[in-house]
Amino acid sequence: QVQLVESGGGLVQPGGSLRLSCTASGFTFTRYIMSWYRQAPGKERELVARISSNGGSTNYADSVKGRFTISRDDARNTVYLQMNSLTPEDTAIYACNAAAYGIGVMNYWGKGTLVTVSS
Repeated sequence: QVQLVESGGGLVQPGGSLRLSCTASGFTFTRYIMSWYRQAPGKERELVARISSNGGSTNYADSVKGRFTISRDDARNTVYLQMNSLTPEDTAIYACNAAAYGIGVMNYWGKGTLVTVSS
């Protein structure tokens, strides 16, 4: 069965750092574009970061560019989100997404992990 399991969320102080992990199983990880999305209370879900299936390109929301880094380790079927210089506005549920385009579209989601940035 397809699974995406996030970990690494928690409470961090403003200016601090946190690394999220998403471990995949049940599909061919190397064929999938991996992304991190987040949703804060009262806000729309937004794409935070995305990495291509081969790891050759990345995209970031303007609000996190320069502070967050997405990476993937295909040997571990894991995608990471390194978050630095965190602010309270980064507080949200962060969810992992896997997408592939072939015969039809495959799209999978993790359950999400809560990141709280607060003093």
